[in-house]
Amino acid sequence: MSKDYVQIDSRDNIIVAINPLEKGRVTKVAGKEVTLKENIKQKHKFSLHDFSIGDEIHMYGVLIGKAVQEIPKGCAITIDNVKHASAEFKEEKEEFVWSAPNISNFEGRTFNGFHREDGKVGTANYWLVIPLTFCENRNVDVLEGALLEKLGYETKKDFAVDTDALINQYKSGAGAEDILNTPIITTKEEMSKNRTFPNVDGIKFLRHQGGCGGTREDAQVLCQLLAGYITNPNVAGATIFSLGCQNAQIQMLQEAIDKIATNNTKPVHYLEQQRSVSERHLIEEAVKHTFLGLMEANKIERKPAPLSKLTLGLECGGSDGFSGISANPALGYASDLLVGLGGSPVLAEFPELNGVEQELINRCETEEDSKKFYGLMRAYSAAAVAVGSGFENNPSPGNIKDGLITDAMKSAGAAKKGGTSPVVKVLDYTEQVTKPGLNLLCTPGNDVESTTGLVGSGCNVVVFTTGLGTPTGNPVAPVLKMSSNTNLYERMNDIIDINAGTVITGEDTIESMGEKILDHIIKVASGEVPSKAVLHGNNDFIPWKRGVSL
Repeated sequence: MSKDYVQIDSRDNIIVAINPLEKGRVTKVAGKEVTLKENIKQKHKFSLHDFSIGDEIHMYGVLIGKAVQEIPKGCAITIDNVKHASAEFKEEKEEFVWSAPNISNFEGRTFNGFHREDGKVGTANYWLVIPLTFCENRNVDVLEGALLEKLGYETKKDFAVDTDALINQYKSGAGAEDILNTPIITTKEEMSKNRTFPNVDGIKFLRHQGGCGGTREDAQVLCQLLAGYITNPNVAGATIFSLGCQNAQIQMLQEAIDKIATNNTKPVHYLEQQRSVSERHLIEEAVKHTFLGLMEANKIERKPAPLSKLTLGLECGGSDGFSGISANPALGYASDLLVGLGGSPVLAEFPELNGVEQELINRCETEEDSKKFYGLMRAYSAAAVAVGSGFENNPSPGNIKDGLITDAMKSAGAAKKGGTSPVVKVLDYTEQVTKPGLNLLCTPGNDVESTTGLVGSGCNVVVFTTGLGTPTGNPVAPVLKMSSNTNLYERMNDIIDINAGTVITGEDTIESMGEKILDHIIKVASGEVPSKAVLHGNNDFIPWKRGVSL
């Protein structure tokens, strides 16, 4: 890109400042000469011509707002002079033709994954410990304390202290000098090398605040989500804690698992506290069953798998004015490449598809899916309005500060993550990805709730674009963070995996960056390179209760 300002689409009547622009500067865009009447901040926009009150504002070639004040040519577009507006949409599809990308650089490529009996392939190999109700979170804590460090898995510290070594020295009669010379610090790296089960990437504990209270529907949806995690290809098996009297019953979870995977062969061990002799006995049984499960999981080794076995979650959070012109479209190109290779990218966050509904409806392969998407978007929008809100309240203070001033503007850029390919399936929350190609999944706009939903529907890897920096991850799927700008990448390199800021500076095109993204995904999926979120132990898990979450 490497320009000071850019018109994203020939239909746009506002221009993006790639670098800060000073008042009085003369710009030339689309054959028009514009003298800036005020300073324009980096990532923000200025008017290409005079706007009257009520005039439509277009960016990415779509309606993103309307003027609520007179805006002279060359003035900044702000939350004071522009308000959210989005294009109307209908159920009926319009003509759509897809131009597939050149996949020759990736044909025949494989990743080394964990092959499951149902034909799916994981990018990791985890054992899960899950409470069916928040009442069991304490027992989950006890199990974590009993297993994690002892088996050589991650801790919340950068190192572990082996006090047992000092105790053993003391019991053997050692003196002060021997005790002082006894090494007792083990780093994370050393613990990883000394894992009891080297083929098991970890034990993950899915604490939550649900399972009882609320509605029966809440419990049903929670069980469907948990079933999605248990059957996710990155999971070898699970230990389940139940109190016994909660809404989310063991049978409810079993039925949800059977619905996803008939004749499920993954080991799932159920423990019900109200049927147990004592809490001590419950924990003892949980430790032993989990240990046996880990023994079985450790027998599985990574083997080559085609890229068609990748189910890629497409996520964004902490977006900025560059997200929609660097990171998101580059991820969209990687998504299109994966579709061409037989894989399954998944676009979620339905509140952030406001304004581009018609484009996505047109891209649906079937009338059934176009109608389903139409219905889900209408229902979500109506639910937001019913509680006194609306999609227009989606942009966060951080979004606005960095140039995303309306939801439609944010959405038009966010939707770029989904590339340009046909939509093969529209899924409601917790429904599973079963068809190769681009899937749409109804999740909220909240980053963690959405990522939690993507993995619960079968994603085995996630790419998360950000312009402001978001330190989040997932217990089951590696989450790769990608910055929209180089400044963020350099400042927060400890949490960012990929830098798409090179698109802004002109070092990369959308296409070349897209290929780099897919190449990095393959390395992470093969276990060759860990994601920063995995290294930091970001295990964020927030089930959505189907309320309004923007």
